[in-house]
Amino acid sequence: MCLETTIMKQRFTLFIATLILSVCFPLTALSYDVLVDGIYYNLVAQEKTAEVTRGDNKYIGEIMIPEAIIVDEEVYNVTSIGENAFNNCYSLTSVTIPNSVTSIEYGAFAYCSILTSITIPNSVTSIGYSAFYKCSSLTSVTIPNSVTSIGNSAFSSCSSLTSVTIGNSVTSIGYSAFYKCSSLTSVTIPNSVTSIGESAFRNCSSLTSVTIPNSVTSIGYQTFRGCSSLTSVTIGNSVTSIGNSAFYNCTSLTSVTIPNSVTSIVDDAFYNCTSLTSVTIPNSVKYIGGYAFSSCKNLENVYCYAETVPETGTTAFVYTNVESATLYVPAPSINAYKTTEPWSTFGTIKTLNEVEKEKCETPTIAFSDGRLAFSCATDDVEYVSEVKCADVNTYYTAEVALTACYDISVTATKTGYENSDVATAKLYWLTSSETSDDDTNINSVSKRGIAIQTAAGFITISGLDDNEKVDFYTLNGTTLGVARATNGVATFSAQSGSVLIARIGNESVKIIVE
Repeated sequence: MCLETTIMKQRFTLFIATLILSVCFPLTALSYDVLVDGIYYNLVAQEKTAEVTRGDNKYIGEIMIPEAIIVDEEVYNVTSIGENAFNNCYSLTSVTIPNSVTSIEYGAFAYCSILTSITIPNSVTSIGYSAFYKCSSLTSVTIPNSVTSIGNSAFSSCSSLTSVTIGNSVTSIGYSAFYKCSSLTSVTIPNSVTSIGESAFRNCSSLTSVTIPNSVTSIGYQTFRGCSSLTSVTIGNSVTSIGNSAFYNCTSLTSVTIPNSVTSIVDDAFYNCTSLTSVTIPNSVKYIGGYAFSSCKNLENVYCYAETVPETGTTAFVYTNVESATLYVPAPSINAYKTTEPWSTFGTIKTLNEVEKEKCETPTIAFSDGRLAFSCATDDVEYVSEVKCADVNTYYTAEVALTACYDISVTATKTGYENSDVATAKLYWLTSSETSDDDTNINSVSKRGIAIQTAAGFITISGLDDNEKVDFYTLNGTTLGVARATNGVATFSAQSGSVLIARIGNESVKIIVE
């Protein structure tokens, strides 16, 4: 072959290669229909709508998008922030989006690195893929109730984002939606959400707590992986599957209770949760994957309620030092667990009947706005209360002695806990502070409820008027002190076992201090 022919062939080959590259990777020319007041738009003539788009120059500073524009004497409603409209506008500081906009499209604000604030109006129904990707100065965002879906990677790598409010109409949170939002400390997922995408909150390293609502049926692949500050997680009772690496490297998580809806805990689900000390596995679980609880080096107690030993990967507890941990299982199944790996490798295996239960804290009793209110330092308890009154009887005489006093008792209960000690209080119906002294007819006397609870030497009186004074005396009339109500509640310290008199308005009440 001659040299000329060889050169021609090389040139032809280079031409073909260049042609192929130009077909596969075309140069993108900026395209828009109109420029109005510094904002570029594409128009949809038939629908008379306009979409904000990108143009010859990058947007800078503060941008206020109008609800409508006029082009050739025609009104076009602005309904969309188009694909990549503000992408890489690194000098953009804020954007006002009008109520006419219904969608924020793919990459609309991606790489807007100094964008600090944005208001998403109630008209928006969808936030597209990577819409706010790497908006690294964005600190907070409120997703309105109109939005039904948050797209994949929508807020990924928004490293300054500290708080997110998700509206009650959102049904899906996309893949990597909040991935690497490393400053995000808390998030409330509403009950409308039915699906949370893979890696949705992965590497949210400041996230401390999360509640997965009952509407969600599965926790996907790597959903909370690398959430190293996560200390508390509440899993809704509709979740049936905890996905691969869902809580991988959640190194601050101390305990987890898996609800009775879950049937499978997939590979690596809680891998390297190094602070995890307690795990509760319900009877519904049929399958536990390999490395599901691997490298959980501080695991102390596993409470497994499954009567049939779950199908379990042999590496489920590898590198977890289960030789020093205790496994609690149903009594009829204890021999099955003792002879089935990896369960048989636990150092101690006991029946669930032998569990030492934590006790619920003693509740408090208050009265306000005509209602009794109970509270307890133990989270998520239920209250069992009883109210009695000696006056609730039938009488057949012309005179009836009324004590106007109700005896209240309440106990806090919680599954897996011992019931609290019984808290008691008395509810007195006293003359209102606004009633005049000469009112004698019961129909003209205004009454109010005052609840009095004593515990550990303290008297707590609720149902008072703000700043109302309560005087305390011994039985022989010696003054002990005065308490004033704050937000309707007054407290007073007295010796346990003593009996004293509280003077409230024009009436006196005898109190035995517990």
